[in-house]
Amino acid sequence: MNHAMQGKVVFISGGGRGIGRAAVSLFVSAGAKVAFCARTEGERLGVENEVNAAGGAVWSFRVDIASQRDVHRMVSQIVSEWGKIDLLINNAGVLGVKSTLATYPAMTWDEVIRININGTFYLTQAVLRGMIPLRSGTILSISSSVGRHGRALWGAYAVSKFALEGMMQTLADEVGAFGIRVITLNPEATRTQMRAKAYPKEEAKTLKDPAEVAKALLTLAISEDPALHGQSLNLSEL
Repeated sequence: MNHAMQGKVVFISGGGRGIGRAAVSLFVSAGAKVAFCARTEGERLGVENEVNAAGGAVWSFRVDIASQRDVHRMVSQIVSEWGKIDLLINNAGVLGVKSTLATYPAMTWDEVIRININGTFYLTQAVLRGMIPLRSGTILSISSSVGRHGRALWGAYAVSKFALEGMMQTLADEVGAFGIRVITLNPEATRTQMRAKAYPKEEAKTLKDPAEVAKALLTLAISEDPALHGQSLNLSEL
């Protein structure tokens, strides 16, 4: 175990699988106090058991981040118990369907925007309320290449990632004066369930492990480079 994050409090959304799950394990091993949320009880308990088996501890919540009330209750509990949140990793998100905008189902559109954008906003706002008075903190958000250059059939997911980039650019301009860093990271092709759903014919063995993305998030979290603030990065650039 290294202690790069000793004394730090970390919250990770979408910690039940993929990149989020890998990040939970890594930040625990780096000495942080880690809390996370997942939408299903099975995923939540699975990660808890995995961390416990490795000799660590984690605080988990079964929460849909699109519920503003549940998000605020969860963040309040963490801050009340642990005093602060030093690092927020906005990782939770859903893919929706691969479809043209002309035929995209409205209910699916609403769900993707509700979770990927509204939920990320609720969580970020709730955490910011604790970071601003302390004049410190880092917000890392998982983006996508389709959130920087639109591509056919990516529909609501692409639009939600464009909105995420815009939200974080706006936020970076607002909170830099408070010593809060805001960074987005495009993990690029990674072996996750979402990737498999998006590219069902792709050979998973050719993709990077989510642990590589988690390492990049840890590197960004511990970096003291002020030039990172407000950046939209690709993993291959790190």
